[in-house]
Amino acid sequence: MKIYLGADHAGVELKEKIKRMLGKWDVKYEDFGSFDKNKKDDYPDFAFKVAKKVAKSKGKDKGILVCGTGTGMVVAANKIKGIRAAVGYDSYSAIKGREDNDINILCLRSRKFSGMKNMRIIKAWLTTEFSKDLRHKRRIEKIKKQEEKKR
Repeated sequence: MKIYLGADHAGVELKEKIKRMLGKWDVKYEDFGSFDKNKKDDYPDFAFKVAKKVAKSKGKDKGILVCGTGTGMVVAANKIKGIRAAVGYDSYSAIKGREDNDINILCLRSRKFSGMKNMRIIKAWLTTEFSKDLRHKRRIEKIKKQEEKKR
């Protein structure tokens, strides 16, 4: 498994901390930027790059996206077919997101959260597997069918 990383200007510092932590955990990653704090960058650009790589991996790889609130990244990433992104507000939401919804992109907020809290959220998410409970599989299949419909 590889983790694809992306952040806008508000998430660059946290993304760098995440890279160091992933390295300590021996988790492979690829960084899609931003690489500076240019306030003229746009979070959808990074969300789309990461989401497309995760979707192309067909469940093999995952992504982590960071912006000020995590919300913009969720909205943008979920526009890509095959992506189930959610904001990790705490370890519980990250665990339940993996177990119940099989989220493949974790979005984090860089503002109002400590780096250590975010690291605990990431660890909880990375070490949790999809439960494969029939009701959860059924719900994900409904989402996939909706993605196939023309708008």
